[in-house]
Amino acid sequence: MKKLLFSSIFLGIGTLSMLAQSGTKSPYSQYGLGILSDQSQAFNRGMSGLFQGLRSGNQVNMQNPASYSAVDSLSMIFDAGVSGQITSFKEGGSKINGKTANFEYATALFRIFPKFGASIGIVPYTNVGYSYSTSQIIGTSSYIATTTHEGEGGFRQAYLGLGYELFKGFSLGVNASYLWGEYKRSVTMTATDIYVNTLSKTYKAEVSSYKLDFGAQYQQKLGKNDFLTIGATFGLGHKLNSDPSLSVINMDAQTGVTGITIDSIYNGLSIPMTIGAGFAYNHNKSLIVGADYQLQRWGSEEFPMVNEETDEYELSKDFYKDRHKVTVGADWIPNPMSRRFLNRVHYRIGASYATPYYKIHKQDGPKEITVSAGFGIPLVNSWNNRSVLNVSFQWVNQSVKNLVTENSFRVTIGLTFNERWFAKWKVD
Repeated sequence: MKKLLFSSIFLGIGTLSMLAQSGTKSPYSQYGLGILSDQSQAFNRGMSGLFQGLRSGNQVNMQNPASYSAVDSLSMIFDAGVSGQITSFKEGGSKINGKTANFEYATALFRIFPKFGASIGIVPYTNVGYSYSTSQIIGTSSYIATTTHEGEGGFRQAYLGLGYELFKGFSLGVNASYLWGEYKRSVTMTATDIYVNTLSKTYKAEVSSYKLDFGAQYQQKLGKNDFLTIGATFGLGHKLNSDPSLSVINMDAQTGVTGITIDSIYNGLSIPMTIGAGFAYNHNKSLIVGADYQLQRWGSEEFPMVNEETDEYELSKDFYKDRHKVTVGADWIPNPMSRRFLNRVHYRIGASYATPYYKIHKQDGPKEITVSAGFGIPLVNSWNNRSVLNVSFQWVNQSVKNLVTENSFRVTIGLTFNERWFAKWKVD
């Protein structure tokens, strides 16, 4: 009961913090469900989000729930993280910078029975947040027409996960999640000419649904102190029970009459089936190197949008495309048993490449290249030293030919609180 009570309070605070943040200023968040979160945490963000084969009783690897079975009976682990980001947006000869800050995640992990671990947490799924405008001269006149684009919102994921070791070396796990949130996107066209109509379009959607993700890990001992862990994950794709809508407001400049039309699409949003696999090689509890591959089958899904030929708001089969992501990373501790502080620090590095999951005007959206590094700093107290302050640094590039190029520098700070709360003290 103490475990569950503390976890609920902790994650409740995290939830309120996350709801107050937008997390992005990218104009690319106006497409699809928004900017996809990789759902990594501070400890593996330094490895560009490597996760499939990571298995440790000292960290919460919520991306592969099979890892929960590694937690020991005396641990109660909490992990929470925040991030700050500076992004340079460049298009043609124009350049502008934007800053964001976000509460990233809150997770907890504990053991229920031997070889049986449980985790609860809250993480982002997508983020929407942008505001920009474009202007042009109307015909040969001196009047200017301005189009303003604004959007906000995103989806969140609260999960309960279980992981169990079926037999030595082989574990299975599942995350059952509640997925919720909303987005609002608007396009408003105005002009300095009082005889030009004002047109406003607002796209809205609310989501309240479920999400199921499964994981497996097999760990094989290769030598006295060497292990190879192979991991795999599967996410169930399905409709989100959401009816996205488009509201159009047209004000006639001549008569002052305002016309309003509202169109909606029944059950028009969905998430894709996701599959992935990877490995992590652990040498002497000092060096971990690994690689992941993930496929999101967005190309099989439909998305509501306005048909340019018929001007109808309808589901399109030619908007999404399959998303592929490859990640490599490493974690090195010079000497985990050393008395010297710097020898017990984790030094991390990684890189990843991801293809876009949607198209913009029939061309591919932005590809994503990430390079990262990070540190895991042990927090030493008088009776334990298993808690860790994780700091990661990421450079992320998103670009599309003849469109906006984004270069982001992101810092994520996470605290993994890991103490032996449930040990029985013996007094002589």
